[in-house]
Amino acid sequence: MAGFRALAEQVRNPRLVAAQRRTALRKCLERFAPYGHRATWHHLCTRVGIATHDRDPDPERLVAALAELEEARTLWLAYEEEFAARRRREKYHGIRQPSAIDDWHRRTWGGCDIVPCESPQRHPAARLAVVLRSMIAAMESGRRRHDCPVCGGTRFAWLPEPAGCPTTGPACRVCGVLAPASVLSSEALTAAGPARGDGAFAAA
Repeated sequence: MAGFRALAEQVRNPRLVAAQRRTALRKCLERFAPYGHRATWHHLCTRVGIATHDRDPDPERLVAALAELEEARTLWLAYEEEFAARRRREKYHGIRQPSAIDDWHRRTWGGCDIVPCESPQRHPAARLAVVLRSMIAAMESGRRRHDCPVCGGTRFAWLPEPAGCPTTGPACRVCGVLAPASVLSSEALTAAGPARGDGAFAAA
């Protein structure tokens, strides 16, 4: 099975027809998809101006979508390396109790559903790397907040677990991301409505 880098080279390969390059980009999302596969695909298509079901898209637009995905992946891989190094240091010093960020990171290891979205069509408009950087900073701060760590919106609604949604949690009414409940204040969680589920995306 081809890895992300090999698939990325296929997307860039001018000897391949557009349909093959599109397929390679879709397969890249099986290795790294911050919003989940469908939402990340919709985001990239929207950003570069191609239709999600276009089987013969402009190759230059596919390469542009790949560039945004690679930028976000590079950021995430660097974060994972830093996280792993920190955990090694903590274990060396006898700190073994996982924190909220440890639980969040465990659920997002590998780069899929890092920032789950309300639906495949509802997600932040900013570049993926910008969104990831905002979420990482919010988690690492350890500070509970009343606003969305991605867009700053202050209205949330607790999203039940419908078909096709990777999890349940407080969804931002502005950008559509499901914010980890561990970064939201008790007031924000209460205003979001009744909590369901457990773990990083459930109310503590």
